Amino acid sequence: MELTFEPLKNDLLLRAAQGQVVERPPMWVMRQAGRYLPEYHEAKGGRDFFECCRDPEVASTLTLQPIERYAGLIDAAIIFSDILVIPQAMGMVVEMIDKKGPHFPNPLQNPEDGQYEEVLQRNVNVAEELDYVYKAITLTRKKLAGRVPLIGFCGAPWTLFCYMVEGGGTKLFSQVKTWIYRYPEASKKMLLKIADICVEHLACQVRAGAQAVQVFDSWAGELGPASYKEFSEPYLKHISAMLPKRLASLNIDSVPKIVFPKGAWHALDSACSMGYEVVGMDWLQSPADAVKIRGPRNVTFQGNADPGILYGTKEGITRAVKEMVDGFWVGSGNKGWIANLGHGITPGVDPDNLKFYFEEIHRLTKSS
Repeated sequence: MELTFEPLKNDLLLRAAQGQVVERPPMWVMRQAGRYLPEYHEAKGGRDFFECCRDPEVASTLTLQPIERYAGLIDAAIIFSDILVIPQAMGMVVEMIDKKGPHFPNPLQNPEDGQYEEVLQRNVNVAEELDYVYKAITLTRKKLAGRVPLIGFCGAPWTLFCYMVEGGGTKLFSQVKTWIYRYPEASKKMLLKIADICVEHLACQVRAGAQAVQVFDSWAGELGPASYKEFSEPYLKHISAMLPKRLASLNIDSVPKIVFPKGAWHALDSACSMGYEVVGMDWLQSPADAVKIRGPRNVTFQGNADPGILYGTKEGITRAVKEMVDGFWVGSGNKGWIANLGHGITPGVDPDNLKFYFEEIHRLTKSS
């Protein structure tokens, strides 16, 4: 049964993502529904993080909080969920430890550990396993009532594989480096398995109502140029090539695709040719240099201020916005930029500083 929603009143982000000339750059930020908002803690209550993800009503409420707080300033919602729902769907246990982050009690040890083969061979019914995500998307689209588009997302295969073998966040990446350099073929089999599940998860999100999708490769910067081309990029390309085909098989129109290979500054040129309409950038790249690297390709950039500027002064925020506006927007013919941060907004930020960030982007692009 095809879902019907109210017409979109603000399609600025979708037009910018398609490379069209727009009246101003659209804006949203990663993790905009999150811990920096006092209302987030009120709505979350005593539930743990994954309980919130699995409750469509709660996930929907959290998704809408920044849209309501920053009404008229913000141009997209992103569904409240997590990249680690995919390893969970693959049969792995993932817990969210308060003040520590995600934890896998039983990470993949090596290709002979029994669990590797079990996870690799498991036939994952994505639509069933992650049904709560799709219910949250549909509910949120209805509640949005066309105010702004809704973005769905997934983690990239390399980043998910890192978590699955490291057992959580890490500074050394010693386990995953052991895997890719000692067991490269076994690693690639799992990366491809994850990539196929990513395609299905994104397709199901679009079917449920997502109007754009983002692939977060949060740990891409842990790979050098040669290793990135071997263990990350092929699977990002696989997603961008296969998702439109999967959507076509479901008689669903394609949607803009955003890729965010965080830290892989060396791969910006190839990222612009991976088949994604939008390339997300972190703050390690100068906006003006990035535009030169992109050249005439019809790719939109998303980003890229250091989230840390929101801990600083208003003058510092204005300087960072001006650098982005001058680099991404001025001289680009009013196209090719979605304003964002270079990574997710961090806890402890004053929500009014984010409001000022949005206001400054509006102000400094009004007459350009």
